[in-house]
Amino acid sequence: MQLTDHVTLGRSGLRVSPLCLGTMTFGTAWGWGADEATARAVFDAYVDAGGNFVDTADIYTGGQSEELVGRFVADRGLRDRLVLATKFTFNLTKGDPNAGGNGRKLIRRAVEASLRRLGTDRLDLYWLHCWDMVTPVDEVMRTLDDLVRDGKVLHVGLSDVPAWYAARAQTLAELRGLEPVVALQLEYSLVERGIERELVPAAQELGMAITPWSPLAGGFLAGKYPRDGGGEGRLAKHRGSGNPAFDRMTARNYEILDVAQAVAAEVERPVSQVALAWLLGRPGVTSTIIGARSVEQLQANLGALDLALHAEQRARLDEVSKLVPGHPYLFFSDYSQGMMYGGARVTRWRPA
Repeated sequence: MQLTDHVTLGRSGLRVSPLCLGTMTFGTAWGWGADEATARAVFDAYVDAGGNFVDTADIYTGGQSEELVGRFVADRGLRDRLVLATKFTFNLTKGDPNAGGNGRKLIRRAVEASLRRLGTDRLDLYWLHCWDMVTPVDEVMRTLDDLVRDGKVLHVGLSDVPAWYAARAQTLAELRGLEPVVALQLEYSLVERGIERELVPAAQELGMAITPWSPLAGGFLAGKYPRDGGGEGRLAKHRGSGNPAFDRMTARNYEILDVAQAVAAEVERPVSQVALAWLLGRPGVTSTIIGARSVEQLQANLGALDLALHAEQRARLDEVSKLVPGHPYLFFSDYSQGMMYGGARVTRWRPA
């Protein structure tokens, strides 16, 4: 696989690279990340290698990320070549409840602000960043459809939502002739496989691509954080913060890392490439978002594209990281299927 081996994003005509450049590290407003010169070098290295999919968000480094991405795209005249994506939901104005969430007022305000920061007249992909738990799904989908009809947005996606929400959104779009959801952006890695229970099957059933974020679990799967403590980066900075996205240093996760490092030794590659190669081969995955604070990190991640893991190696990684089924998934086992079909095994047909 190469960065120029493009794939359509869900049931759309939008063609994207198998690795997407995530730009949460662009800017230093959060106390970590890459300054403008470093961020530009990372951006240049990605597009020079053939990548065409760049992802940001209005909240990233307080808007700096969008401004930097917009500047880099304009300086190289790449707007038509790149697939440019950003997100809305989180609040950039303290004290104003309508400056956050997913209501129509916020979406209209957020898209205009993102277009200004990015220096463009349209977004190729606009993501809802997170379920806000209050706005009706139909209000969100109607508003996003209006943006598409206005020409400000070409495609829409959902990030960090429950499976029922994604299914309802897509069903409403189909029923009412609204712009469909082409992709789900979700956390997915060897140490976070929760989306396999509901979200991956929903995406496959309803024609939505899976675009994983944090495929290296914030650097944990790069082996940056030894058991005895230490390490530098986001996880170290946010240790003890209470944010579950940064709670990676667990006994189970270190067991998974041990197996990934053993596979890495066998293939003589960095463990980060093993973790990415495993994810690239998972069902439903279309384009995986990789972030980097240096060109060296980016190039190391791109190296996963030509790494082919053996079936036995994949099986070991699958086994050590497998989910505990829980209810009602225990009823969907081979044992239950045998009871349903009299011992015969029945497989549902799916289109390729």
